[in-house]
Amino acid sequence: MGTAALTHRPVLLDEVLAALAPRPDGIYVDGTFGRGGHARALLARLGPRGRVIAIDRDPEAIAAAHAIGDPRVRAVHACMSELASALDAAGVSLADGMLFDLGVSSPQLDDPARGFSFRADGPLDMRMDPSRGDSAAQWLATAAEPEIREVIRDYGEERFAKQVAAALVAARTRESIRTTRQLADLVGAAVRTRKPGQDPATRTFQALRIFVNRELEEVSLMLPQAVARLAAGGRIAVVTFHSLEDRLVKRFFAGAARPEVPLDLPLRASEMPPAQLTVVGRACRPNEAEVAENPRARSARMRVAERTGAPFDAAALPRTEAAWRS
Repeated sequence: MGTAALTHRPVLLDEVLAALAPRPDGIYVDGTFGRGGHARALLARLGPRGRVIAIDRDPEAIAAAHAIGDPRVRAVHACMSELASALDAAGVSLADGMLFDLGVSSPQLDDPARGFSFRADGPLDMRMDPSRGDSAAQWLATAAEPEIREVIRDYGEERFAKQVAAALVAARTRESIRTTRQLADLVGAAVRTRKPGQDPATRTFQALRIFVNRELEEVSLMLPQAVARLAAGGRIAVVTFHSLEDRLVKRFFAGAARPEVPLDLPLRASEMPPAQLTVVGRACRPNEAEVAENPRARSARMRVAERTGAPFDAAALPRTEAAWRS
């Protein structure tokens, strides 16, 4: 167990534990294991028969899960969108609770070789699983200018997306954009104004990371699978770090708790499709003390929902693929 694992405090740790209320003999899924801060806290609450299923797409995270050396932990290398098959591989039909701490982890941000941050120069990769898909550099080398502009605008909510895209396309005719420093300098030259305290490259780096890792699609595909594999009374807690993810989770939870019925279809109350989730409380944010200790927690927001006893019905769940766009 490394020093970072011992000293890093996971975001909203107390709130996550309170939301999941782990039973000593329960089965809990940490769907974004990272370096296992939340999972270790769950293990401390479990008895000998309890289990934690540690899922992550990052091979380094899975190595950290294996290194725990606790027989109650089962590590599965998989994306969130592969939740059902990951649980099948772990021999789990229903879980008593699930946690998804979305976004990039601190170890990923702090390692220049992963290419997630502009604060230190490194290869422009940004893949959470370096064995899958194209890196950010590979995509930028061939993508058309309108596509680059759309990604930066939609995923980064960058109002200078047009200028940034034009600058990147012009720059790659001179030399390949291969490093984080190259990208940050090009964006900085294209974005002339930014609110104090925010680097001009922040939104573009966020946009490319979300796109390269298909983060919103991953969440959209994970949510219905999570509902299907939660035991009655089990809870799902999702921690988000930007408005696109939070909007998607919020609307999915609300829709699963209040199934939509066509307005022209008169139904008695007894004929209404049953809710499959109950929303638990309001969105939770870190307190001032946690933000002071860990500034990266500032934008975190957690939403929690509880599985009802209604039979699983995929048709009753809200569609999530485009929820973040509206």
